[in-house]
Amino acid sequence: MIEKDGVATLEMVKSKFPKKEVLFRPKAIIECYQEIPCNPCETSCPFDAITIGSDINKIPQVDFDKCTGCGICAKVCPGLAIMIVMIKNGKAYFKIPYELLPLPLIGEKWQAVNRNGEILDKPCFIEGVQKNKDMTTIVTVSIEQPYLYEFVTIRSKYE
Repeated sequence: MIEKDGVATLEMVKSKFPKKEVLFRPKAIIECYQEIPCNPCETSCPFDAITIGSDINKIPQVDFDKCTGCGICAKVCPGLAIMIVMIKNGKAYFKIPYELLPLPLIGEKWQAVNRNGEILDKPCFIEGVQKNKDMTTIVTVSIEQPYLYEFVTIRSKYE
């Protein structure tokens, strides 16, 4: 339970995703579960796909029909709570915020991690690294589609 351990349940995670059929194109997944005063995702979205409203304590809502998956929101989120997700050819592709060094390199195999901080039994592959001046680096990873709701980040190179 998120109030006790800070980890979202599978049901909570799934509630942030659109139907899988929508993910043939990249979409922003915003994993905000509690009301806090924050709105950079809403103010940075050039497509008005993210709504918080006049009370910046409200949880952001994504209009998946408007979201293009451009990733601007993920780069500016101070809580690193936004990832861009797409499904293609049986794989799930995630663009995740990443602020640790060393940065991964394209083509490397890394450990995939779930929301409990546990290493998943399948690795993920680094598909892209986008360094952004004055913003968070975005790393694109691919992993088998069954891990769509489990994967959240990467830990270290797969040995």
